[in-house]
Amino acid sequence: MAVSRRTFVTSVAAGSALAAASTTEIVSALTSAAGAASPPGDVVGKISVGYQGWFACPGDGAPIGGWWHWSRDRFQPPSPSNTTIVSWPDLRELTRGYTTAYPNLGNGQPARLFSSYDQQTVDTHFTWMRDHGCDTAALQRFNPFGDEGPTRDAMAVKVRDAAERFGRKFYIMYDVTSWTNMQAELKTDWTTKMSAHTASPAYARQNGKPVVCVWGFGFADPGRPFAPAPCLEVVNWFKAQGCYVIGGVPTYWRQGINDSRPGFLDVYHAFDMISPWMVGRTGTLDGLDWFYTNVNVPDQADCDAHGIDYQPCVMPGDLSTGARAHGDFYWRHFYNMVRLGCQGIYISMFDEFNEGNQIAKTAETAATVPAGTGIRPLDEDGTFCSSDYYLRITADGGRMLKGQLPLTAVRPTPPVAGGGPQPGGNLAAGRPATASSQTQSYGPGNAVDGNAGSYWESANNAFPQWIQVDLGSALPVGRVMLKLPPAAAWATRTQTLSVQGGTNGSTFTTLVAAGGRTFDPATGNTVTLTFPAASVRHLRVHVTANTGWPAGQLSELEAYAS
Repeated sequence: MAVSRRTFVTSVAAGSALAAASTTEIVSALTSAAGAASPPGDVVGKISVGYQGWFACPGDGAPIGGWWHWSRDRFQPPSPSNTTIVSWPDLRELTRGYTTAYPNLGNGQPARLFSSYDQQTVDTHFTWMRDHGCDTAALQRFNPFGDEGPTRDAMAVKVRDAAERFGRKFYIMYDVTSWTNMQAELKTDWTTKMSAHTASPAYARQNGKPVVCVWGFGFADPGRPFAPAPCLEVVNWFKAQGCYVIGGVPTYWRQGINDSRPGFLDVYHAFDMISPWMVGRTGTLDGLDWFYTNVNVPDQADCDAHGIDYQPCVMPGDLSTGARAHGDFYWRHFYNMVRLGCQGIYISMFDEFNEGNQIAKTAETAATVPAGTGIRPLDEDGTFCSSDYYLRITADGGRMLKGQLPLTAVRPTPPVAGGGPQPGGNLAAGRPATASSQTQSYGPGNAVDGNAGSYWESANNAFPQWIQVDLGSALPVGRVMLKLPPAAAWATRTQTLSVQGGTNGSTFTTLVAAGGRTFDPATGNTVTLTFPAASVRHLRVHVTANTGWPAGQLSELEAYAS
């Protein structure tokens, strides 16, 4: 079994912290940030999430057999004394669970865990990615030449299938930890197996090239003892295959200190994108600010100087150590990296229940973790957080990265969907939005950003069209407000539309029947529709005609309980 990254990662003292940045500093950072070395693609300008997909259970059919990555001894069921995890997943949307040797949950139910080998698990995870703005999944691939190989090969097929069906991108991230013959075997694995997946329309591309990542060169630990020369040869070999190559590098890669061995700068500068590791480096807001000033800012400058894209690692915080601060830690990390002007963001990680840094849905309270084990649920600091909370923060962070949400140091995401400080407020504000199509940069996120001047516009001359928003959980909705920009240039127009609601994102019932709705600048270009309150999670506006322009158009889609 491959060694977890956690084994080799030790915390590095952050030093004295800096106070929160002033407005002047923020503006300066934004205006001075150099343009990206590469244009937007599947990793530049996008949210990538690390996806382990490495959990197996007896009876799931995985070739590896046993409790892979759940137990230290995978041939014995996981228990408090035989475990590799520090957080507990929320299984409510998964169809299969496997009974463990843990005590029953706090609510008396058996303690069950999931298998990544079940396609429904992967499908559910990719549905969560789709619904919460995770653009691209970096599928972790450790040494496949041992007993893990067949299972990892199968997982690549399952991830490809889910990415294709749920509209996400994916790429292979090789982790060289404990991979003795990596220089030769990486090439063999790529040419004989993994490169075939680049034929998929879901395989991530950047600058027209298939993306591949190599994680682990230059780390100062015995699990990655490789010298610079063979590492550089591997990077150049992948580039010669026509790949866009990302380097998962140490935190202090530029300086060759702490977690980084010296002598690797030529290796790092050969990468197309650099993504330094951050897990375990700090667990405080002050620490994040220290790293922003002393590590991230000079990292970005070095990448700019060498024409390299910079993809910093953003983490939700280790739940098992109480670092999350009910979302404030994650949001500060997002905020710091967006104000830096980075080219993309890598979330560590989607399903890393082993390190407590997962954003996947997680047990909310003591009632849904094994009793008496000390495993911390999301409400560990006394603030109740819904299981999808860190997915929702990811969605908002992605919107901020893409300019669909204004840069803000204040976390806009409440711990419970619709449960912010203003009861009765707009339930759709800042929520993930999707649409049947869009024109140019006029994406669906513009309709939930609180800015009446930005707007969604569908493809032209192609009715019907729709836009929908995910409220995060089923909530009572009895009123919607639809807006167009109030500027005088937006002349009066009538859009024929209906409002629909549903709970699963694919099946809808009609809340407001189709009809002509007139948007008049004299009354703020606003249409208000009321209806008997219904419990919905997904709210859709379906447009079939527009007298002012041959497309669906909305600047704001607002939803209220009444």
